[in-house]
Amino acid sequence: MDQKKAMAEMEAYIQKFPENLLHAVEIGKKAIENFKSAKVNKVAIVGLGGSGIGGKVISDIVWDLCQAPIHFVQDYEIPAWVDEQTLFIAVSYSGNTEETLSALDLALAKNASVTCITSGGKLAEIAAAKNLNCITIPGGQPPRTSFGFNAAQNLFVLDAFGLIPNSDYPNQLIAAGELLRENQEKIKEEAREIAKKIAGSLPVIYSSNRIEGSVVRLRQQINENAKQLCWHHVLPEMNHNELVGWAGAPNNIAVIFIHSPEDHPKTVKRQMLTVDIIKKHARNIIDLHPRGESRIERIYWLIHFGDWISYYLAELNRVDPIEIGVIDYFKAELGKS
Repeated sequence: MDQKKAMAEMEAYIQKFPENLLHAVEIGKKAIENFKSAKVNKVAIVGLGGSGIGGKVISDIVWDLCQAPIHFVQDYEIPAWVDEQTLFIAVSYSGNTEETLSALDLALAKNASVTCITSGGKLAEIAAAKNLNCITIPGGQPPRTSFGFNAAQNLFVLDAFGLIPNSDYPNQLIAAGELLRENQEKIKEEAREIAKKIAGSLPVIYSSNRIEGSVVRLRQQINENAKQLCWHHVLPEMNHNELVGWAGAPNNIAVIFIHSPEDHPKTVKRQMLTVDIIKKHARNIIDLHPRGESRIERIYWLIHFGDWISYYLAELNRVDPIEIGVIDYFKAELGKS
């Protein structure tokens, strides 16, 4: 695709993110009205790439609310503990992700309580044939641009199974959508400035582990949209290993520290000490403070802000933010075996 045309297409997808989120609330509310639920004591979410990251982000939102542990499956197989008391959420935007379909077959064989989140494909066909819970979201766009639609559905599924009692998440999701819509131009302006600071560098993103899902999402977007390598780590863990590696750091690293008002006081101190140690090695150090009144608002602000950073990086790198030819090639070669 022509780079100019691709930029316009990606811009439109990101611009619609707030509206997609508001639409997602309507979809989720309606979908769970007719859900079949069972008593469960653990959750497994299977999903890859743009389909899977939503579950990780939502687990950050409900870490102190959810009444069951949440585990992520990003493989063809499933853990041995999956059983009839497991809520198994299968997420595939296309509905054709081979790892997800493989894991789903195994979960069904173990009589897990399965719910599907998809726009169609084989996953929707299986859900219909086996009368499984299914939330259908709009299709027809790159999976990574569907985050506004798909991530929130995990909250509705957890709610339908009674795992996040007394949560006000629907109203908080609506507030997040309105916050992003009202501040869209300011978000774009600030994201453009950060993109300029990390262009031509190897970005490294650090945060507390409380918001790691959002950081993974930012890393993925820089990888796919901007065609630029990036890595991330979380504190305190980073201080126990990666910190030593900075002694041999190259001179082209730009660091983004993402802060949250929910960071533990000791983690805040760790961040300050980490900056003191790595600043002589880093080209730039950027502090980022997500905005919003609630955890949901701040996390969705960070997701949307990160999407715009990746967009402006793609512009600066003069690359097509839509194109993922190497992944298409990889899948085609896998299909030959």
